[in-house]
Amino acid sequence: MSPILTLYLPLLAPLAAAGAAAALGRRVAAWIGLAAAAAILAAGGALAATVTDAQPVTAGLLRADALTAFMLIVIGAVATVACWASVHHLADEATTGSGDPATERRYLILVQLFLAAMSLAVLADNLGLLWVAVEGTTIVTAFLVGHRRTRASVEAAWKYVVLCSVGIGIAFLGTVCVYAASVAAGAHGTAALNWTHLAAHTASLDPDLTRLAAGLILLGFGTKAGLAPMHAWLPDAHSQAPAPVSALMSGVLLSVAFYAILRYKTITDAVLGPTYARALLLVAALASLAVAALLLISQRDYKRMLAYSSIEHMGLVALGTAIGSRLAITAVLLHILGHGLGKAVAFCGAGQLLTTTGSTRIAAVRGLAGRHPALAGSLGLALLALLGLPPFSLFASELGIARAGLAAGHGWAIAVAFALVLISFAALARHGAGMLLGPPDPSLIPISEPTRRVVTSY
Repeated sequence: MSPILTLYLPLLAPLAAAGAAAALGRRVAAWIGLAAAAAILAAGGALAATVTDAQPVTAGLLRADALTAFMLIVIGAVATVACWASVHHLADEATTGSGDPATERRYLILVQLFLAAMSLAVLADNLGLLWVAVEGTTIVTAFLVGHRRTRASVEAAWKYVVLCSVGIGIAFLGTVCVYAASVAAGAHGTAALNWTHLAAHTASLDPDLTRLAAGLILLGFGTKAGLAPMHAWLPDAHSQAPAPVSALMSGVLLSVAFYAILRYKTITDAVLGPTYARALLLVAALASLAVAALLLISQRDYKRMLAYSSIEHMGLVALGTAIGSRLAITAVLLHILGHGLGKAVAFCGAGQLLTTTGSTRIAAVRGLAGRHPALAGSLGLALLALLGLPPFSLFASELGIARAGLAAGHGWAIAVAFALVLISFAALARHGAGMLLGPPDPSLIPISEPTRRVVTSY
């Protein structure tokens, strides 16, 4: 396959699957959607074997370098897990009668458009097109969050739309500042926002406009990435969306939004030096870790628990990016991949758990290992991975971030950050152990009771 065709495949495959979902039945369309997710993964792997930072693949407004290829692998891997879970999710909806052909068709189309928008975001050479793609994910996922059309899901969807639209609006202002700085430096038309042009002309960009842009970009795209203080949409949206959609949002959408921050940081660091962006990222990282630690302690809902865990992990990603050394960025990318896969499995397991128990309350799930060992095993492994225990990759990435921070002289930030991580670890471990191994509460209906499966699907 030619590199140019591989560049377009992550866009064409989900768009074709969306067309198939509009024309074909649920079962066939769901499996075609899974094939489209696998195609994104294959394209990412093919590009990773082809591109280098010195020789990226370009075609019009699309461009793929090593970071793009890595992000496509993350999107494809998480999407493959989520689309496989969607096959069973829709089958459960059909069994329980909570879905209908129109709802199923809409769900399958929106999921594929979601994948296409995320793929476009990481493939875009133009930073304006990157902004459009991230805004596209907001529009598509708003309907997915409100998929069940309950009062809680619709409220979560509106909260998501309002907060993320504010964030994306702020990111738009940052993009305008970059455009103004680029035009003032002599660029014209769409080239003024092309990543390749900006990276090659950082010396001529206005420092004041770039400084303003850096703050706006971090606040705007940081909202979509789930960083504090603009994180409030995330627990509600993740807890109300169907489980496969939560897997995509937590496992990869947050990372795609942070990808935009990584792209802009390369430009702002070249213009301003690393100190300014580092200070902003350290504040966001420590604030996110503190929010997650405090709210995980008293959490009573296991889907919201996983959502707050996502805030914690994005805080660690921001911490590693703030450090900015080669080791730190390597650890950040490993963390993005490990968190994406772990959170995808955890949310899909949580969705099956909701179908089995009919409740998202942590207290309603006890002794799962003895009653549903397969479900408990997959959920338990995902929780162990998210806790950062060996041999899972998050152990290596967190260790890499800590080592990089100490080597760069940021010992105080590492000490505070990992003290908060330890609190989150204890809270997540306590909740997870109770769900998997805790004695059943006699006041609750046994989770193996068949009538539980008629409750609304995940």
